Parts: sequence; structure tokens; C-alpha cells
Amino acid sequence: MTTPQPLQIRRRATGGETEIELSLDVPSDLEYVGPAVELIADELPGGPLSLRRIRFNFRTAFAEALANAIAYGNRRDPGRVVRVRVEVARDAVRLHVTDEGNGFDPADVPDPTLPERLEREDGRGLFVLRSLVDHVAFNEKGNSVCLTLRAG
Repeated sequence: MTTPQPLQIRRRATGGETEIELSLDVPSDLEYVGPAVELIADELPGGPLSLRRIRFNFRTAFAEALANAIAYGNRRDPGRVVRVRVEVARDAVRLHVTDEGNGFDPADVPDPTLPERLEREDGRGLFVLRSLVDHVAFNEKGNSVCLTLRAG
């Protein structure tokens, strides 16, 4: 297995809201999830997020979002990629994960804590994301998620 394409780091003027932006295209293969998460996490500057939040919340949420985009969005199609963009601002880190699939309606995802869903092994990804980050937002099509972790 090879490592995903190198990170493309762009630094914006310090007067703007975004101080650093990282981007990465990830092939639609679940074997790339771990290496992609580590590549991005290792480039995050100390600042808005505590080391604990980077080690656990960011990495876990990123891995979940990326795996879902590969498996469900792109349906593991080797001809498709998942685009990852991370915006590091003074007060937050925003992680955008966008697949090339048809999208979905997050409102249609059933609550995994309902008694009839407790024993199912699927359907917990969105619940996990909402538990790990401060804000979860999807685009209208439902093929791009923005995860926000605020400073702390």
C-alpha cells in the first residue's frame, strides 16, 4: 500500500479567519483511512485544539467520516476519490470530507439509541460524529460533511 498523495499546505494571510489550510485526495480504499488520518493529524499545529482533542476527537471523527465517504458515498469505487480539506483558524478546526457519491439525507438516518436499533451494528456513524465534535453540517446534496471542533 502506498501513502495517499502528499498534503498540499497553503497558508493564508494572518488577517484572515483561516490561518492554515490542508488538503488531501484519498483513494476509495479503506486501507487509506489510517494513513490519511495520521498525515493530516501530524500536520495540525498546536493552537486551537488541545493535544488530547487532536489525539482522540479529531482522529476518531476524521476516520469515521472518511471511512463512511469511501464505503457508502463512493461505494469503494477505485475510480473515485474523497476530497479532504482542513481549515485551521484561531478559534476552531473545520474538517471537510467530500465524496463523489449521490449523497444522502442525514434526517433519514434513524437514531441508533432507539430500543429497536440497539442491537444493530450499523447506523452509528453520524451519532458518533455528533458526540465527538462541536458541530456537524452537511451540504444540500449530502455528499459533503463539515466537522467543527472549537478551541479547547
